[in-house]
Amino acid sequence: MGVRTRMTESEREALLIRLEEKVDDFLEWLSAFSAEGAGVTRLLYSPQWLEAQQALHAKLAGMGLDASFDEVGNVFGRLAGRKPELAPIVTGSHVDTVVSGGRYDGAYGIAAACIALEYLRDTYGSPIRTLEAVSLSEEEGSRFPMAYWGSGSIAGERSFEGVRGLADSDGVTFEEAMRSCGFGAGSGKAARREDIGAFVELHIEQGSVLESEGLSVGVVDAVVGQRRFLVRLGGEANHAGTTPMRMRRDALEGAGAMMSLLRGEALRRGAQLVATVGRLLASPNVPNVVAGEASFTVDVRHSDPLELERFCGWFPAAFRDAAESRGLTFECEEWFREEPAPMDDKLKERLDKVCEELGIGSKRMVSGAGHDAQMFQRLCPSALLFVPSKGGLSHAPEEFTSSRELATGVLVLTELLYRLGYEEEEETLP
Repeated sequence: MGVRTRMTESEREALLIRLEEKVDDFLEWLSAFSAEGAGVTRLLYSPQWLEAQQALHAKLAGMGLDASFDEVGNVFGRLAGRKPELAPIVTGSHVDTVVSGGRYDGAYGIAAACIALEYLRDTYGSPIRTLEAVSLSEEEGSRFPMAYWGSGSIAGERSFEGVRGLADSDGVTFEEAMRSCGFGAGSGKAARREDIGAFVELHIEQGSVLESEGLSVGVVDAVVGQRRFLVRLGGEANHAGTTPMRMRRDALEGAGAMMSLLRGEALRRGAQLVATVGRLLASPNVPNVVAGEASFTVDVRHSDPLELERFCGWFPAAFRDAAESRGLTFECEEWFREEPAPMDDKLKERLDKVCEELGIGSKRMVSGAGHDAQMFQRLCPSALLFVPSKGGLSHAPEEFTSSRELATGVLVLTELLYRLGYEEEEETLP
């Protein structure tokens, strides 16, 4: 028996109203831990980040949970289960933000985790299986050229050796910043864990699919894989007025032709695949000179590893042909690779069932953005669920999700945690 079966419709409505107030208050409180300027700026190991994590530690302890830090600054709040030998369920998200971000990205998952555990403890007492809320130290990669530090450290995908030499735009090294906040190797309990039974992350969609379809929850099938490339073209800089069109080796024109090829083929292969040219540089970059050099980035994403591989094999060959036909030199370098991360099938089925039984409109969908759940899925069964984002806006002060939509997500999370924590006694989850 869970939240739905213990409540009438009017009781559930009353709970949703209370959850609206709780999540709004929590997000307003957490957004105050920010550097000056528009929106919320809370970068890894900054003074604002440290204040936020210390305040969350105190809040979790004040809720009666066993609150603790690990050596990279992740904060946990533990609701101990009656059978400590069972692997715990962990839920939460990341506390860091982009520069001038919104108040929902990452923070909502933390708020939801805290509110859900508080409700479950107050309503049902101790669970059979331990439940944990987590405020992960970093996901965005906004300060240092490395992302998923919090979840990656837990999953063994990040290490202290891997951040040596990294520095921010002010020249402060990763290690200096970490030590200034009191963290680092040997500063506390190890970040790496192997005891987690499942991880569940609740997040705003950061897109417009749910809003456009009038749905309240997205159950994520997979987080897309990503490949990023740098393309360099070499031609010949020459006079814009005296060089005939047929005699030009125009690197910028070649880049434009390749972008058109990229878009056309991406559209042909279907909606799941997206390909983006995000940065373009030309030299000498003056109005009256044919460009002698050009470079641009290509970002390709798909949830199917085979389709991703096929497209990333196709476009360099097509670009090379386009370059050779124009007398241009061509280089293509892959500089980032993240494989698709499928979420756990059984947890997805459980979430589908929860939404159906609660009468909440939902759909399966793919996440085009990266999330901490993709790190955890390498360690344990993991699930990711979305609530709508107004206008699809995110990573900006204007990002917004209504109080009712936020509360609905918390309700779904709470019901799932009840079923996993209070009903399940099996050694293996889900």
